[in-house]
Amino acid sequence: MTHVRKAVFPVAGLGTRFLPATKSVPKEMLPLVDRPLIQYAVDEARAAGIEEFIFVTAAGKGALEDYFDTAAALERSLADSGKKEALAALGATRMPEGALTFLRQNQPRGLGHAVRLARRLVGDEPFAVLLPDDVIRGAEPALAQMVAAHARTGGHMVATMEVPLNKTASYGVLDVSSENGRIARARGLVEKPRPEVAPSTRAIIGRYILQPSIFDKLDMLGPGAGGELQLTDAINADVEATGVTGFSFAGERFDCGSIQGFVQATAAFAMDRLELRDEFQAFIAGRSEIHRVAA
Repeated sequence: MTHVRKAVFPVAGLGTRFLPATKSVPKEMLPLVDRPLIQYAVDEARAAGIEEFIFVTAAGKGALEDYFDTAAALERSLADSGKKEALAALGATRMPEGALTFLRQNQPRGLGHAVRLARRLVGDEPFAVLLPDDVIRGAEPALAQMVAAHARTGGHMVATMEVPLNKTASYGVLDVSSENGRIARARGLVEKPRPEVAPSTRAIIGRYILQPSIFDKLDMLGPGAGGELQLTDAINADVEATGVTGFSFAGERFDCGSIQGFVQATAAFAMDRLELRDEFQAFIAGRSEIHRVAA
């Protein structure tokens, strides 16, 4: 049994970059090939040993609850029709009874506020936070790598990746005090620093393992950047007492909160599928040639 049993999924965002599609479909339900974004995050959490899944949602996100519910009529129809492969595909959407809890964030008050809402359900134990916009592809799931490392380090842990210096203003960045392989001890986190003042190029992405002490810090904080309760501020406030490490995971991260990143992720995951790869490669090669000639 892992020491990190619970995970929080903040999924209350409006997904405005994907309008008009997200007018009626939650962004987390947009499909990469044939699985929605949220399924990738949940699968990653399950592979890390997570047993309890806490979704912080908002109005209009009912499709998330329906997706993980049992579709008895659909399953019966597929079984009666002998569509065994389609029926088996639904297996990943089934969750143990009582494993999912849905909380409502009534106003968009920031990531810190979304995490704070889960306090009663998390209780007094370390927990993970996964942002489904960040999809990570690798031989070993990123959160599983983090859980193994966190068993040695304790404290708060954030996932990091190297970015070009000129991109630091798009990320939270680790202020590194020492490094040992994939693990970096931190003095703190700096939110979106300009390249000339960035303390490092270790960018923070959407995977966290947090100690329950973070809730006291969130309670003490007022609104930060953008008038929202910032998780970064709470982690910084707890650096001395609890400690913070960055973990450089092995894998490829796609920013599926942007259209460009979503399209790239779709292509990468399609290429992973043996039944899709050859035809897809031929299609891309053909399109590239058309654009080369047109140029």
